[in-house]
Amino acid sequence: MRLPILRALALVAGLILGFPASAQQTAPTPAAGLAVATLAGGCFWCMEPPFEKLDGVFTVYSGYMGGTTKNPTYEQVSRGGTGHTEVVQITYDPAKISYQQLLDVFWVNIDPVDKGGQFCDRGDQYRPEIFVHSPEQRAVAEASKAALDASKKLPWPVAVNVTDAGPFTKAEEYHQKFHLKNPDHYKRYRRGCGRDARLEALWGKAAAKTN
Repeated sequence: MRLPILRALALVAGLILGFPASAQQTAPTPAAGLAVATLAGGCFWCMEPPFEKLDGVFTVYSGYMGGTTKNPTYEQVSRGGTGHTEVVQITYDPAKISYQQLLDVFWVNIDPVDKGGQFCDRGDQYRPEIFVHSPEQRAVAEASKAALDASKKLPWPVAVNVTDAGPFTKAEEYHQKFHLKNPDHYKRYRRGCGRDARLEALWGKAAAKTN
C-alpha cells in the first residue's frame, strides 16, 4: 500500500537527517512498581500527546507490535504485510493512574468502530487494537469494551480486538515525540487526515478537546 504523502515526507526527512532506517530497539524495562500498557489507535504520532499529559504516566514510546517480522522498519510496516500495527507503549504508575483510566483516554482518541484502519490511514498496519500484558489487563480491557458497546454511544459495535502483547519494536527516533519535533507538519497531517473532525463527530466537542 502506498504511504500517505505527509507521512512519506516524514520518512524522507528522517533519512536526510541521518536517522537510522531500522528501528531494532526496544523501550527500556520499566522500573519496579511501574506498569506497561500498549495501545494501537492508528497513527502513533497522534496517540502520544493524549497520554503524555496524564499524571502518573512516565514515558510514551511509538512503535510496532502484532506482527512476525523481526525489528520492522517504519517503511516495512507502512507498506503492509508484516502483520504489525502502529502502537504507543506507555509506562505508568498504577498507584496514580489506573489501566481503566488509560483505556478511557484511548477510546475517545480513536474510532472504535473502524477495524480497517483509522481516519485517512487505511490498512491492517493502522488497525486499532489493545495489547494486554497480563490476565488482569485483559479482564479490564474486555469489560471496558463490553461497557462501551452496552452504552450505545457508537453507531456500530466496537471493532477493537483485545490481544496478548507480543514483541514491541520501538519506532525510529524521528517518530518519537513527532508532535514536538515537527509541530507544523503534525498539525497539517492531523487536520488533513480528518482525525479531529471524526473524533468530534463520535464523542462530541468536550471529548475532542482532550486530544
